[in-house]
Amino acid sequence: MIVEPINDKKKINDFLTFLKGKNERDWLMAKFRLNTGLRISDVVKVKVSDILTEKFNFKDYFVLQEQKTNKEKKIKLNDSIKTALNTYIKQNKLGHNNYIFRSRKGLNKHITVTQAYRLLKNAAVSIGIENFGTHSLRKTWGYWTYKVSRYNIGLIMDTFNHSSQKITLRYIGIDQGAKDELYSLVQF
Repeated sequence: MIVEPINDKKKINDFLTFLKGKNERDWLMAKFRLNTGLRISDVVKVKVSDILTEKFNFKDYFVLQEQKTNKEKKIKLNDSIKTALNTYIKQNKLGHNNYIFRSRKGLNKHITVTQAYRLLKNAAVSIGIENFGTHSLRKTWGYWTYKVSRYNIGLIMDTFNHSSQKITLRYIGIDQGAKDELYSLVQF
């Protein structure tokens, strides 16, 4: 199966709305991934202490050691995800050392990668998103960041730790149609 980004904003909104109606944790997990471009294996392990100070103020940066690459990643969380995180942490009375995406099997455990994927995949299937896989939300972040950044592939390539622009373009689903659109932008 080819895993693709979600390149339709309505489908992204429908996906988030569906998740929010089912489970706030799952909605936040999807929103977190869409706003950071992180792999699911890095997201499930996030603790309150990773993003908030002891006084429950947001840290300047969310810093993590990527599981796959073992490289340090430094992310400045945007206002949208900060608001969602703040509300969720308060409503669920999470302590400083709690996992944000807790398992229902215990307070000191995080949701597993397999279970997180299963929940997100079921939501995608329920609203008709095709070719959804573990990397779809990461690719979606890359796809939309590429468009919003005015096609700054070098920056996205660096964020994903890819070795070439070609790999990154293929990863985020930029195909000939997108290239054609780019050529139509400049006309003399």
